[in-house]
Amino acid sequence: MTDTRTKEDFLNGQLLLIDKPLGWSSFQAVNKLKWAIRKKFDLKKIKIGHAGTLDPLATGLLLICTGKFTKTINSLQSQIKEYTGTITLGATTPSYDLETSIDQNYPTRHLSTEKIKNATFKFIGEIEQQPPIFSALKKDGKRLYEYARAGEKVTIKKRKITISEFEITSIDMPKVAFRVVCSKGTYIRSLAHDFGKILNSGAHLSELRRTKIGEYNVDIAVEPAIFVENLLGKLEDS
Repeated sequence: MTDTRTKEDFLNGQLLLIDKPLGWSSFQAVNKLKWAIRKKFDLKKIKIGHAGTLDPLATGLLLICTGKFTKTINSLQSQIKEYTGTITLGATTPSYDLETSIDQNYPTRHLSTEKIKNATFKFIGEIEQQPPIFSALKKDGKRLYEYARAGEKVTIKKRKITISEFEITSIDMPKVAFRVVCSKGTYIRSLAHDFGKILNSGAHLSELRRTKIGEYNVDIAVEPAIFVENLLGKLEDS
């Protein structure tokens, strides 16, 4: 489908719903769109940014704003978000996901479907959550992941977040599929790690997809390559 928007449209401001592929950083997705828009309209520069980072190991909805719409990024970031994914029980990783290797295994024989589903209720409402050490949050001028990769121990303050919905959609041990609706600042990796603790069995996040941000749904989002194809008329290498 050809994108008929003009240079003025993008400069005045567009909200682009992008389905970020696995392995891409949010920064890469923004750069791909920026390159395509500049190429299409022979622009030296254009304001463009995203409203809420997704880790490379996550897929799903990324809201990207252009031109004057970049002023709305802060308000978009504060919207409620929905995620689906998979938590793997019985093992932990330092990053709480598959960015790092398993560091410890735990028993899962004591876990029943009822126990797993009932554990979700302990996370509903306003709770305190500790962000993962492998995150881009800053402490004393350094990113937390810099401390982690250097093997340095650091105290991380807990933050208040709100989880309005947390449901288990299927169980195929040790994998547990879920859906979560949560506030800004929620780390689903930390939720997976804490979920394992509640069950007296370690856990890590093994799959994650952001499906909604406020009223916006990934169902109508397009992958960066498709956006480029629609805008330029064909796929090109950047």
